[in-house]
Amino acid sequence: MRMQNKVAVVTGAASGIGKDIATVFVREGGKVVIADLNKAAADATALELGGPDKALGVAMDVTSEEQVEKGIAEALAHFGRIDTLVSNAGIQIVAPLDQFPFDKWKLLLSIHLDGAFLTTRAVLKHMYSRPGGGSVIYMGSVHSKEASVLKAPYVTAKHGLVGLAKVVAKEGAKHGVRANVICPGFVRTPLVEKQIPEQAKELGISEEEVIKNVMLKDTVDGEFTTVDDVAQTALFLASFPTNALTGQSIVVSHGWFMQ
Repeated sequence: MRMQNKVAVVTGAASGIGKDIATVFVREGGKVVIADLNKAAADATALELGGPDKALGVAMDVTSEEQVEKGIAEALAHFGRIDTLVSNAGIQIVAPLDQFPFDKWKLLLSIHLDGAFLTTRAVLKHMYSRPGGGSVIYMGSVHSKEASVLKAPYVTAKHGLVGLAKVVAKEGAKHGVRANVICPGFVRTPLVEKQIPEQAKELGISEEEVIKNVMLKDTVDGEFTTVDDVAQTALFLASFPTNALTGQSIVVSHGWFMQ
């Protein structure tokens, strides 16, 4: 049981990748805080994962300093500790850069970068105050390494998470805190499903061509990354025992972008 008696906060965990990560953590003996903008969905997921002894739903808009601090305080009051943060909450907005609305640019960067900063700062205060340290995991993307058309703020934000992780790794080392980034390829979540028709319209091609010739063209086998692929990587990073693995970005993408 690789997460036995460990507590993880997972943002954006009421659905998609975040929910699968929370599920795997509980299966491995852990306890999870389902931090999500949708409190009802967070509570439903927490109940599904075993209720108050194993999972707690909290309302959290990761762009709100007040809500992040309150949510982390609730987590600590309920479980008494936080061993892992998975900063997973994110959105996608697709448009050409010359037509990208500034308010949408700011919104995307705020969720991905401000959210990562605020949640990290909140958990580090706790992790630094006790023996045992902890693990901070950011949900990056192959777009933390590469660029694609129509995704300027997303690519910018995902690159930024790599830099943040490196700083947290250096500052946190003396406290036993590790920080790493998971960089998935395309995972067929609602976020990606929404992009398929959007990209087809912008690029003037069919949805099938978007999948085959845009999303999966650089993989070794033409396959989507799965939510479980990502969750198993999160489990590996969360349970890794030493600072030997820190400040790294792990690409999980069926070979799209090889380091």
